[in-house]
Amino acid sequence: MQLIFPIRKKFMYHESDAWNLLMEKLCDTLIAFLKAQVKAGAQVVQLFDSWVGCLSPSDYRRFVLPYSRKVFAELEQENILSIHFGTATAGLLPLMAEAGGSVIGLDWRVSLGAAWHEIGESRGIQGNLDPVAMFAPIETVKRKAAEIMDEADGRPGHIFNLGHGLLPATPEDSVKALTDFVHEFSVSRL
Repeated sequence: MQLIFPIRKKFMYHESDAWNLLMEKLCDTLIAFLKAQVKAGAQVVQLFDSWVGCLSPSDYRRFVLPYSRKVFAELEQENILSIHFGTATAGLLPLMAEAGGSVIGLDWRVSLGAAWHEIGESRGIQGNLDPVAMFAPIETVKRKAAEIMDEADGRPGHIFNLGHGLLPATPEDSVKALTDFVHEFSVSRL
């Protein structure tokens, strides 16, 4: 089962000293990289942790949270806006919020309302259209986008996005139609 990342988790469990050393090195590298992005003009940076949803809350707390917290604390100290994203993380949202990030990114498996309930109303949310929806007819794509934006209900801090990246072969017409629709919908709600 690729989704549970058995090799990575086995390393994490059996070689915890090496895991901790690797994570420290990754943190230092990631902090330098994200700061370089800001220096190059980025206004917001994102920590994209797409494997973390395979962890239990206790494993996340032990093996990942301290390192994510280190990255986000360093960014916050320099007033760098950041997005903390993971997939299949509905059960980890409070811990992700504890780790940090100006905005928490969601995949399509959790509703905006449930996420805000878990992380607090004061934090921004990014998400969360299912990327596979982009293969549906354009009217369906627009309807699904409208449902998400209706659920956001004009709350400040919602960034509309897919609940993960674009899939290969995603129809370009759907991407353009979605982008145009989100802009028009947002303006109509002002």
